[in-house]
Amino acid sequence: MIPYGRQNISDEDIRAVVEALTSDWLTQGPAVPRFEEALMQATTAAHAVALTNATSALHVACLAIGLGPGDILWTVPNTFVASANCGLYCGAAVDFVDIDPATRNMSVTALEKKLEDARKTGHLPRVVIPVHFAGHSCDMAAIARLSREYGFRVIEDAAHAIGGTYDGGPVGDCRYSDIAILSFHPVKIVTTGEGGAAVTQDAALADRMRLLRTHGITRDMDRLPLNAGAWYYEQRALGFNLRMTDIQAALGASQMTRLHDFVAAREALASRYDEMLSGLPLKLPPRQAHIRSAWHLYTVEIEDDDDAPESHGARRAHVFEKMRKAGIGVNVHYIPVHWQPWYREMGFHPGDFPAAEHYYRRALTLPLFPDLGHAEQDEVVAALKEALS
Repeated sequence: MIPYGRQNISDEDIRAVVEALTSDWLTQGPAVPRFEEALMQATTAAHAVALTNATSALHVACLAIGLGPGDILWTVPNTFVASANCGLYCGAAVDFVDIDPATRNMSVTALEKKLEDARKTGHLPRVVIPVHFAGHSCDMAAIARLSREYGFRVIEDAAHAIGGTYDGGPVGDCRYSDIAILSFHPVKIVTTGEGGAAVTQDAALADRMRLLRTHGITRDMDRLPLNAGAWYYEQRALGFNLRMTDIQAALGASQMTRLHDFVAAREALASRYDEMLSGLPLKLPPRQAHIRSAWHLYTVEIEDDDDAPESHGARRAHVFEKMRKAGIGVNVHYIPVHWQPWYREMGFHPGDFPAAEHYYRRALTLPLFPDLGHAEQDEVVAALKEALS
């Protein structure tokens, strides 16, 4: 089976992990700040906070901003459930903004219309989380303009997008947001096994997130009584144990030395897909001159002439099954979050966000990872052509 994603682990990565395992530190040692420094250099953010995974990073980012009961968080339906769940963890309400069919990201037009309506009813969001789907940045300048006008905070879900760029700057530089969230799951651009991080230009937000990841406890002598002993610590907030280990950080720091190589390899493979798939009944991933995708995913949409609701997704399902039987590990990203039973019980229904639903019924993610060989890619394309026929 050719998987849709696969990590690339080098001998240098293995040596870095072994070095951590044989050191005096297995958790919260020197590898964690070294990894955080690599993230700051890659994103140009002033602060990076490494955490157990991107879900915990989303959670503490929301808490640091002050999201809580009585507040509202908006994100998109075309994402993994964590982008919405983080609001529920904080006791806030959650709602969604439909996607732009051209980019599969948050529609600025839909966001502006929803904000206009929310202002009239007094239900404006406290936080908006745009998601850089597949590694392609959202229109962050436009979202930032709306955040100034309507008073919401912005957390970028950049779990797919480290190594990408927007308007000449790296994704994660937080020019247009308060915090950006990164993911280091094995199928992502770089991996720590499991892991995530929050990056920001705001020192106060970074301090708050660091406090929350370690039980809300501080040992910072500048914050403790003058006569405090070396053993002394204080719990200043109700925090969590969300610390990344030195083992994971050592792997991540090693991986970060190849970030640009990883993105370049993905980009070259994506361009090759574009060439080989042109002319087929498919809608290919978006390309915009001012955005360089990190190409976490290569997702196509399978054209379907039958618009009857009961047949939606039937052709995609047929192609999916044919390719899986041919040994091609295609996948689907994502089932709209508002279709999940948990969210349906909250009052959401099919039909609420038609652009995201239209995309989902046709979406198919093809294998894409740096070590995907041209012969394997040819096999993927041949199987897709056969399934489409």
